[in-house]
Amino acid sequence: MREHDFTPSARERRPRGKGRFDDDEPQFLKRGRQPRPAPVLDDGDPDQPLVGDRWSTWDQAVQGPEPHPDWLVTELAAQDTELGVLKTGKEADVHLVRRGVPDTDRSCLLAVKRYRDPEHRLFHRDAGYLEGRRVRRSRENRAMAGRTAFGRQMIAGQWAAAEFAVLSRLWEIGVAFGTVAVPYPVQLIGTELMLEFIGDADEGQAAPRLAQLRPDPDELRGLWLQLVDALVVLARTGYAHGDLSPYNLLVHDGRLVLIDLPQAVDVVANPQGAEFLARDVRVVSTWFAARGLPADLADPAELTGQLLREAGLR
Repeated sequence: MREHDFTPSARERRPRGKGRFDDDEPQFLKRGRQPRPAPVLDDGDPDQPLVGDRWSTWDQAVQGPEPHPDWLVTELAAQDTELGVLKTGKEADVHLVRRGVPDTDRSCLLAVKRYRDPEHRLFHRDAGYLEGRRVRRSRENRAMAGRTAFGRQMIAGQWAAAEFAVLSRLWEIGVAFGTVAVPYPVQLIGTELMLEFIGDADEGQAAPRLAQLRPDPDELRGLWLQLVDALVVLARTGYAHGDLSPYNLLVHDGRLVLIDLPQAVDVVANPQGAEFLARDVRVVSTWFAARGLPADLADPAELTGQLLREAGLR
C-alpha cells in the first residue's frame, strides 16, 4: 500500500502546517446540541422507558461515518439500558450499554465513554497533547490556557471530539484497506462518546488487553506485524497515538484493535509530535521484546525512523 492509497481528496486536504482539530466550531459545542433529558418515568405508561433506561439519543448526536454497520441499532424507538462499568480512569469512565428496540430482537452492545466533569477531571500532562489543537476564538483559547471552569469544559470537549475524529478516519481506512482496526465510533454528544463494544456480545465480556496475554511465538509475531501496519497507517495520516501501550490494545479473535485515542497527536502541527511517536514505539517495542520477539523485528530506532518518514518528517 502506498501513501496516496488513502490520501484525502483535494476537497478534504488541509495545509500540513494546520492542526487537524482546527475545523469549524464542532457540533457538540453548538447551542441546541445538548442531549435530550431522559423522560420522567411512569411505570404505568407503556410509552415510557423502563426504570434505568433512556431513549436513544441517535437523532441528536454527531453520528459515525457512513455506511453505518448493519449491527448498529439506529431506530429512534430504541432504548439505552445501562449494564455496568467496563473501565474507570482518570479522564473518563467507560460504561456498557445495550441499545435495543423493545419487543423486537434488534439490539447491540455499546461501550460508552463519559469524560469527567470539570470539577473532578484529572487530565494528566495534557499541555503537550493540546499543542496544535486550537479553537478560533481567543477567549476560548485564553480560558483553556488558564484552566478556568469554562476552559476545562472546552478541553474535555476537545478530547472527546479528537477521539471521535481520529476513530472515524481510521475506521474508514480500515474498512477500505483492512490495515488498522479500531472500534466503530457510533456517536458523539458533548463529552459522551459511544463506541462499538469489542468482545463477546452474548456474554458482555470485553476483549482482553494485550497486556493480559502471553502469546506463543507465532502469535506474538503476528500481533507485532499487525501493530506495525496500524502504526504505519497512523503515521501516513499524520497521527501518533500519543499514549500507546499494551493496556490500550485489545485482541479480539486474533485481531489487534487500537483503543483510547483522545490524546492522538498531530505529528506535524504539534512541536512534540516526533517525541510522542518515538515514545509510543519505545513502549510497545519493550513489551514485545520482553515476551521474546526477536530484536531484529522489534528495533525501536528502526521503526521510529520508518514512521517519521511515513509522516513526512524525514
